[in-house]
Amino acid sequence: MAIIKKKYNVEGMHCGACATGIQMYLSNTDGVKNVSVDYNSKKAEVEYDDAKISDEGIAKAVSELGYTIKPE
Repeated sequence: MAIIKKKYNVEGMHCGACATGIQMYLSNTDGVKNVSVDYNSKKAEVEYDDAKISDEGIAKAVSELGYTIKPE
């Protein structure tokens, strides 16, 4: 188990509320410890437990909201 902190590029956000929605949704996802999404830079920083969730899991959660997230 390791806590990983990674930056991601987020595609599909239209406004600040989109960023807030992604941030709230991911922060309630099992394994995610901390998340910060910035609409202006179209970037997210996610801190997660790699024993519980992976890049694929984060991407899948975000895709359920209609956005695309990829590691930088």
